[in-house]
Amino acid sequence: MLLLDDLQNLTVAAAAVQEQQRLTPDSVRQGARQMIEYARTDPEGFWQIFVEKITQFGLKLLAALLILFIGIWLIRWIKSLLKRMFDKRNTEPTIASFVTSFVSITLSVLLVVISIGTLGVDTTSLAALLAAGGLAIGMALSGTVQNFAGGIMLLAFKPFKAGDMIEAQGCFGKVIEVNITATKILTTDNRVVILPNGALSNGTINNYSGRPLRRVEWTVSVSYGVDAAACKEAILAILNSDARVLPADTDIEALYRELNISAFQLSTVNYRMDAIPAPFVALKSLNENDISFIVRAWVRGTDYWDVFFGLQERFYTELPPQGFTFAYPHVDVTMLKD
Repeated sequence: MLLLDDLQNLTVAAAAVQEQQRLTPDSVRQGARQMIEYARTDPEGFWQIFVEKITQFGLKLLAALLILFIGIWLIRWIKSLLKRMFDKRNTEPTIASFVTSFVSITLSVLLVVISIGTLGVDTTSLAALLAAGGLAIGMALSGTVQNFAGGIMLLAFKPFKAGDMIEAQGCFGKVIEVNITATKILTTDNRVVILPNGALSNGTINNYSGRPLRRVEWTVSVSYGVDAAACKEAILAILNSDARVLPADTDIEALYRELNISAFQLSTVNYRMDAIPAPFVALKSLNENDISFIVRAWVRGTDYWDVFFGLQERFYTELPPQGFTFAYPHVDVTMLKD
């Protein structure tokens, strides 16, 4: 019985709403009719109000146009200021272009919203629409946005630059391009590998060209029974005879000028070296079949591999004639006679 009463009440309410909609005209149509009726009954008052409204709208339109033109001029001035600043600091072209475009687009959208708001239009719905659109685009392009953010990090902090030799994401090669979403490297066997910036910025990057000076290291193993002190002297003589190996008395200031290192780079934390360590040789370990010497020397970064392979060959060819033979696994067998 209660359910039947509820259905009857709902039916009566629906009929009342339909009747009200039939009797009540559209709000726009009703406003137009009221305006026409007011113009008929009081033409003087109607035109006075009409002129006031038109004047108010005209002033708002003039203010909006003024804000728009001033805003356009300010955006152009800010873009020019950013360009001069980036040119003065020799900023990476990719990050300079990205930052300039991002600032320009953001300020342009803000200018349009302010101009529309000056006309008296409610911009709440427009702001909500922009926010919803940005959220939808961000969700649809989540992977691209991650690479985009990674590109910003790489371009801002510069763990490497074009021309550097790096090892990252299991790849080793020379960086040939850094853009906003990916980095291209040229491997030593002439392959181009494209690494997404999202994974690259969150992973380990080994930059072999990050500093102008590098330390080369070798392990030289010789047989038991050799004169350790004499062997160290022979290895040091080979090191000191190579002009590419930097001695301890190297003029570090002249070397940095030769390498064209800027004062800004030298002011970076842990970039500058106060002096070059002398070539170093020491007995490293006593192994099962041989003894090993650790050998270290400092060179220019561009000479690293030439020095490494060149001196390694000299150790092999020049040490044995001096009596410092290289060991190899062997077994001494002693025969006992009955």
